[in-house]
Amino acid sequence: MHFGPHLLLAALEGLVTSAVLALTALGLSLVFGVMRVVNVAHGEFFMLGAVLAWAVSTAISGHPAIGFVAALVIAPLLVGLVALIAERLVLRRLNYNPEGTIVATIGMLYIIQQLALTFYGPEARPVEPPFSYRILLPWFGYSGYKLSVVAASAILLVITWLVLTRTKIGLIMRATQYDRETAQAFGIPVERVYAGVFAIGAMLAAIAAVLIVPISQAHYLMGQDPLLLSFIVVIIGGLGSLRGTVVAAILIGLSDGIISMFFSPTLAKIIATLVVAMVLVFRPQGLFGTTPR
Repeated sequence: MHFGPHLLLAALEGLVTSAVLALTALGLSLVFGVMRVVNVAHGEFFMLGAVLAWAVSTAISGHPAIGFVAALVIAPLLVGLVALIAERLVLRRLNYNPEGTIVATIGMLYIIQQLALTFYGPEARPVEPPFSYRILLPWFGYSGYKLSVVAASAILLVITWLVLTRTKIGLIMRATQYDRETAQAFGIPVERVYAGVFAIGAMLAAIAAVLIVPISQAHYLMGQDPLLLSFIVVIIGGLGSLRGTVVAAILIGLSDGIISMFFSPTLAKIIATLVVAMVLVFRPQGLFGTTPR
């Protein structure tokens, strides 16, 4: 293949990365935007979603699509339940103190990781994709499943935007984000809102993991890169900004795919880190974030 086909392939791979990254980073951004909690364990919720997807899909016999759909429903719900328990037993008892919650979520990271190592094992295990159709492009055939990941991510992002901007639940979340004390004074159950947001953030990461695990195998250490890239996306896009999260995820995903294809993955990470440094220096609130008043 010449330059054109290589560029198209790199862009498609980068688009898949962007789709998964947007969902993962959105969960991290929602948790910080509403709760002001830096969830260092967010990558482990991603990993837990992938591990549970493998467990559910292998437990169900029949066509791979049946196991995959079951995993897409069950794994995020189980991860959300784990997040609810963690919020109730840990974060709430710390009164969502920023410094305390960072240390607590670091502890949660290691607990979830070691539990996965104990019960799942150190092996990387594949999940069979629900279908293996290939779409014929001018120069090569491309996985139809990978394109379906992009479509599914776009649908979920639109649904999230509609919930945040067009529903009462979204209004309550935005009110809590803007002023916790005032929202509480108006009868909004802030602790319930926080618990729901923390669970939703974890579930978004789990959904992203279920979507990507047929492409990259489930492994107990797979949460590290999504956490790092999610922080990069959130910093560049702006905390709490859905539009910023999507734009930054597309930029990081496409640049990672293209630079990795033509140069090296290490260079892609270096450039992403430099972009973060520049954003922090010249626009600390992110490209689409707002300056706190």
